[in-house]
Amino acid sequence: MTVDSQGTATAGPQDAPGRAAGKSQTPPPSSGPKEVLQPPRGRRSLPSGVLPYLLVAPALLSMAVLLLYPLIRNVILSFQQLNRKEFITRETVWTGFDNYTELLGDGDFWTVVVRSVVFTAVNVALIMAIGTGIGLLLNRLGKKMRLVLSLALMFAWAMPIVASVTVFRWLFDEQFGVVNWLMRTLGFAGYDQHNWFETGFSTLVIVLILLVWGSVPFVALNMYAGLTTIGSELYEAAKMDGASGWRTFWAVVFPNLRSFFMITTFLEIIWIFKAFAQVYAMNLGGPDRGSETLPVFAYIEGVGQFHYGVAAAISVLTIVMLIAVLSFYFRLILKEEEL
Repeated sequence: MTVDSQGTATAGPQDAPGRAAGKSQTPPPSSGPKEVLQPPRGRRSLPSGVLPYLLVAPALLSMAVLLLYPLIRNVILSFQQLNRKEFITRETVWTGFDNYTELLGDGDFWTVVVRSVVFTAVNVALIMAIGTGIGLLLNRLGKKMRLVLSLALMFAWAMPIVASVTVFRWLFDEQFGVVNWLMRTLGFAGYDQHNWFETGFSTLVIVLILLVWGSVPFVALNMYAGLTTIGSELYEAAKMDGASGWRTFWAVVFPNLRSFFMITTFLEIIWIFKAFAQVYAMNLGGPDRGSETLPVFAYIEGVGQFHYGVAAAISVLTIVMLIAVLSFYFRLILKEEEL
């Protein structure tokens, strides 16, 4: 800095770095065209819309081989007469819709249909009610008791079907069954070597207990997982309003878990409606075919009676019924999304 003759201070050249320090030293962006990175030569990148399809292609191919081809083959068989004779001679006899008309005009078929629908409805209602109650209980228990109950549910859920059927057949055994012993201990008469598998109705009741026992853990554990997503402030607000436990469930829990109840209910409908191993292994669909559901009815008509064309038609009609239920489910889902 220098001072002139009038006493005015002026900045010298040495002050330039100081002034420049107060200003940004970032150079202005170039106004030329931006440089585009090019992929290395010799390697071609896939179009962005093709890669997702390539990733799911193995799964789609597996589903086509394992599910689509048997389904198409089954539909073709339903239009054929394939009995013992045709099975041995490998002769193809086309009958059109005769298998379907024969079934739709058969009273036994409609008896099995009604039995399957009622059996499924009672099962699903009990599974959802008991599973929801246990799920609510899990949410209120302490950590130790919740762990014990969760492990018990997992063990029941993980038990193989044949093993569980064997246990239930032993429980209801005519001579050494625990249920007959318990009924006699409680003072009930007529349970000395009582045959629980004497009628189709009692057999289906035992199968119902087995299916409920094996399906409740799925609903209960998923219910508990859904309850953990509901904020505690909602329960506190309901408590401050003086809402009872039942009112809290319908005002807080059910609206927040509506999708869970909808999805789980339809999954259980499909699971119970197509249940085969439990029903067949319990009493082979008997006695006198009185405990048959649609999957067992189709199996016995095909493998037991060598009416493979009729059995294929039964399975196709079963699939049509499930599709009708699923269409109702998807319509509800679309309505939920619109809201």
